[in-house]
Parts: sequence; structure tokens; C-alpha cells
Amino acid sequence: MPSYTAPAKDMQFVLHDLLKVSQQDVPGYADMDAEFTGAIIETLGQLATEVIHPLNVVGDRQGCTLENGIVRTPDGFKEAFDQLRDGGWTSLDAPEEYAGQGLPYLSYTIAGEILSASNMAFNMYYGLTHGAASAIMAHGTDAQKAKWLPKMTSCEWTGTMNLTEPHAGTDLGMMRTKAVPQEDGTYRITGQKIFISAGDHDMADNIVHLVLAKIQGGPEGIKGVSLFIVPKFHVDDDGNIGARNGVSVGKIEEKMGIHGNSTCVMNYDEATGYLLGQEHKGMRAMFTMMNEARLGVGLQGYAQAEIAYQNALAYALDRLQGRDVTGAKNPAGPADPLIVHPDIRRNLMDQKSFVEGARAFTFWGATLIDRHIRMGDADAEGLVSLMTPVLKGFLTDKGFEYATAAQQIYGGHGYIEEWGMSQFARDARIAMIYEGANGVQALDLVGRKLAQDGGKHVMAFFEMVKSFCKENDTDEMKGFVEPLKAASKDLQAAGMYFMQNGMKNPNAALAGSYDFMHMMGHVCLGLMWARMAKAAMEKLKEDGADRDFLEAKIATGRYYMARQLPATAMHLARIQTGPETIMGLEATAF
Repeated sequence: MPSYTAPAKDMQFVLHDLLKVSQQDVPGYADMDAEFTGAIIETLGQLATEVIHPLNVVGDRQGCTLENGIVRTPDGFKEAFDQLRDGGWTSLDAPEEYAGQGLPYLSYTIAGEILSASNMAFNMYYGLTHGAASAIMAHGTDAQKAKWLPKMTSCEWTGTMNLTEPHAGTDLGMMRTKAVPQEDGTYRITGQKIFISAGDHDMADNIVHLVLAKIQGGPEGIKGVSLFIVPKFHVDDDGNIGARNGVSVGKIEEKMGIHGNSTCVMNYDEATGYLLGQEHKGMRAMFTMMNEARLGVGLQGYAQAEIAYQNALAYALDRLQGRDVTGAKNPAGPADPLIVHPDIRRNLMDQKSFVEGARAFTFWGATLIDRHIRMGDADAEGLVSLMTPVLKGFLTDKGFEYATAAQQIYGGHGYIEEWGMSQFARDARIAMIYEGANGVQALDLVGRKLAQDGGKHVMAFFEMVKSFCKENDTDEMKGFVEPLKAASKDLQAAGMYFMQNGMKNPNAALAGSYDFMHMMGHVCLGLMWARMAKAAMEKLKEDGADRDFLEAKIATGRYYMARQLPATAMHLARIQTGPETIMGLEATAF
């Protein structure tokens, strides 16, 4: 049976030694000192370890069931959800005026890692609600906010997002779900949506669906899409739940993983809906939820790698197999532990260096969101917009890769369900697909985000890297600065390739977008590792406390810079030579 422990020291190091959150000028950050964030991690970590994580395997084996039109969650889920809700964990960053605690978004990110790592399927019920509430917060009327948000903040009511239809996945302009205006200002929503995570369940009194649909007579394609609030049960002006709306579950999808989350086919039969935002501007409103969801999915990617790594490390320390070629390390036993073997150590270091770098990258991204939301910082908004496809695409690609790498540590046992490693790999796999498949993320990055605001934000990122390298060009930091410089130059060369070739041969340029997304991901993690190494070196000089921990942090960073970051050169070569070959094969190979 696998286990999970919140990585408190690593999380605290990122928050207070790297990001120095309590010293930042973001409103609310002054209160997020080490004692406060430590209490969040310890208390929620205990709930995750003792209550939520043990249900991970239960959810995987039992799945959800559809009985008489109602979805039943696995044994223990409802009681655990009640504990999560009663502990106030679902309302951390919601505004106080809507029954929230008013903490920064960063607090939600901290909690999100712990909950996603301990039980990804369970956390999705809460995570999707948070995203739906954010969309209503950003685009709803005052009356809509007052009606829906307090109960969603507390998770007495949960939320969903409804985009995909059987014939229309990424191309949402093809959707057929229709909205017919009524005299009272409401709309009748009719259509079918598929792949709706947490579409129905037995853990909340109501479910608030956000549904994309086309108002009859509106523009064709994506320009005619609007967004609607469609509750499972009607709610009167006093907030009382009434009769069932015209919303039903067609079936629960049989999935590869995240069995504990109900992925539903949702049928809307003249259901009453309320316009959220402006007519025909539904994608603008939905993107508030989708962008938050993409950041959350990126977090899920590295969180699954984190729990897989924790268990693989424990196994490697315990499992006796073979002898160290330089001499027995466990002479009293029949064999040495797995961890003495170079390939096992390489595998574990690959996992560790990714997970810790990904956490720093994600927490930094959360601080950008807080700067935008709490300070109106347009530059922070632009930078996190640039990073969103990288966070989602790179971290989920690598998260799955390292979840399977952790599975490999177990040898044959990794393929046997009772050890739990299979579930981490299966659960991680969906993150590469949903909220926009990673190929779409790469196209968004290269086709839209690089040129956004005249390329201002990507140039700001390059300047950030350049400034760090210039300010830290010392012998002590050479092993970090030199690889980062080289990787950044590779990334800029790839960007120049797109500029020179994008107009004359856009297909060939876009064929290299996936490699570019990975290049940028590596540079981002390289920057995070260089910053973490500097922070660890400074702390060692200050008092020498936690010497083993800090030296391990520096060593792990050196490993990433030497073994992982040079991959940018390979990706650059593929961008510059591969795309023409890919497109040229079309006529003869397919």
C-alpha cells in the first residue's frame, strides 16, 4: 500500500527562502510567514495522510456508480469531503464577502499540491468548484455573485465546466448545444456535453454547471458561443433549493484512471440557464475558468510525480537486490538495497530534480496571479499568461514521464496493482489531455502567446534570465549560470526561427511548437533551480542550519543543470531541421 506525506520542508524552502513571500509587497502576503504556512501544510497534510490518501486506492478500485439518475461516489469520499469542507479548506482564497477567508491565491496552490498528490480524483470535485466560482466572480452580476458564490465557496454546492460535445472537442465553434431566450430573461438550454468531471455526485446539495451554448440567431462558429449558469436544482431568490432542473446524467465514462472522479455525459433538456457575462462572449468568460484549470492541471502533473517519487524512494531504500559493484554496502544481509545502483540513483534524481523545480515554478506562477488579482499588475498578468501553456503542457508531460519512471524502480512489482504505482501513472496520464491537449498548449504558446502585446512578455522573461545570470556571474554560481545562459540562447534561437519562417511556412514553424514548449519549460525550471541554489548557498553562509538539507538542495540543482537543462540543444536542433521533414512526408507517408 503506497503512502503520502506532505513535503513540508521543501514547500517551506520555496515559499520563504526562494520566493520570500512574507517580504513581498502583495496585499495579504505579510501574514503568510513561515509559521502560518507551516500550519497550513501540517494540518492539511495530516488530513491528507490520514483520511484523503487512504481513499485513493478505494476510489481507483470502486469508481463511481450511476443509480436511478444519481451518481454515487466511492466509500468514504462523502465523509472525507465533509471534513475538507468543515475544516474551511475549500474557502481559503475566496473573498470574505462571499464566506471565504480572503487569503492569497498562493494559499490555494499550497493546498492544491497536497490534495492532488494525496488523491487527485478526490481533489477534482473541489478544484473544479473553485474554477467555476472564479468565473462567476470575474464575470457575474452582483446578484449572481450573491446567489451562487457563498454556497460554492463552502462547497455546499459544487461546480463544473461544460465545453466538449461528442462531435466537437477543441473546436468549440462546432458545438450544437443551443440556448433559447425566455421572456423572464432566462434561457432554455438543450444539448449534450461529454467528459464532464464531477458532473454529478452525492457529496453536495447542488451542482452549479457552467455550460457553453449558442443563442439562437447569434453569429456562427466560436463568435456565437455564450456561457450560462445551469444548476442541477433550481434556487429561489432566498437561496432555497427547489425542483430538479432539466439536467441529467446519461452515463459515467469508463476511464483509464481517476476512477474516483465521476466523468459524466450530461444531458440538458430545456434546462433553465442564466447568462454569465455578455451574449456571444462565452469563451472570454470560460477562459477565466480554463486558465485557472490549466494551472491546476500542471500542478496535478508534478503532484503525481511527487507521490510516485516518495514511494519509489522508500522502495529503493528498502528493497534488497544485487551488490554494489564497488563493495557490499549491506554485508550483514543477502544483498544491498536498490539505491546503491547507479541507474536507480539516476532515475530517482531525474524525478527529484523535476518535482522540486516544478514546485518552485508553480508557486512562482501563483505569486504572479496574486500580483495581478490583488495589485492590478498588468506585467504579472502578461507573464503568467505566457507561462500558462508551459505550466500545463510541460509539467504534465514530465509529470507522467516521471510517474512511470518511479514505477520502473519497482521492477515487476511496479506493474502489479497492489503496490499502487500503476494508479499514479494512470491518473497522471489524463493531465496531458484535458483542459486542452498538450499539443494545443504548444500551439497556443507559439501561435499566440509569443506575439502577445508585441512580444513584450517573452522579452521580459528573457531579460529576467539575462539579469539573473549577469548579477550572479561568480565562481560559486558558475555551474548554474553557464548552463542557464546556454539554454536561454537556445530558446531565443528557436524563437528567432519562428519569426523568420512563420509567415512563409507557418505549418513548418508550428510543427516545432511542441519542442519549443519543452525548451521553455526547461529554461523555467533551470531559472528556478539557479535561484534555489543561490538561496541555499546564502542560507548556509548565514547560520549553517539544516546543512544536509541545503547541500542536498544545491546538489539536486546541479544535477538538473548538468543532466536535464542541456535538452534545449536537442529541441532546438529538432525545431530547425525537423518541421520541414514532418510536413514534407505528408504526401508520401500518410
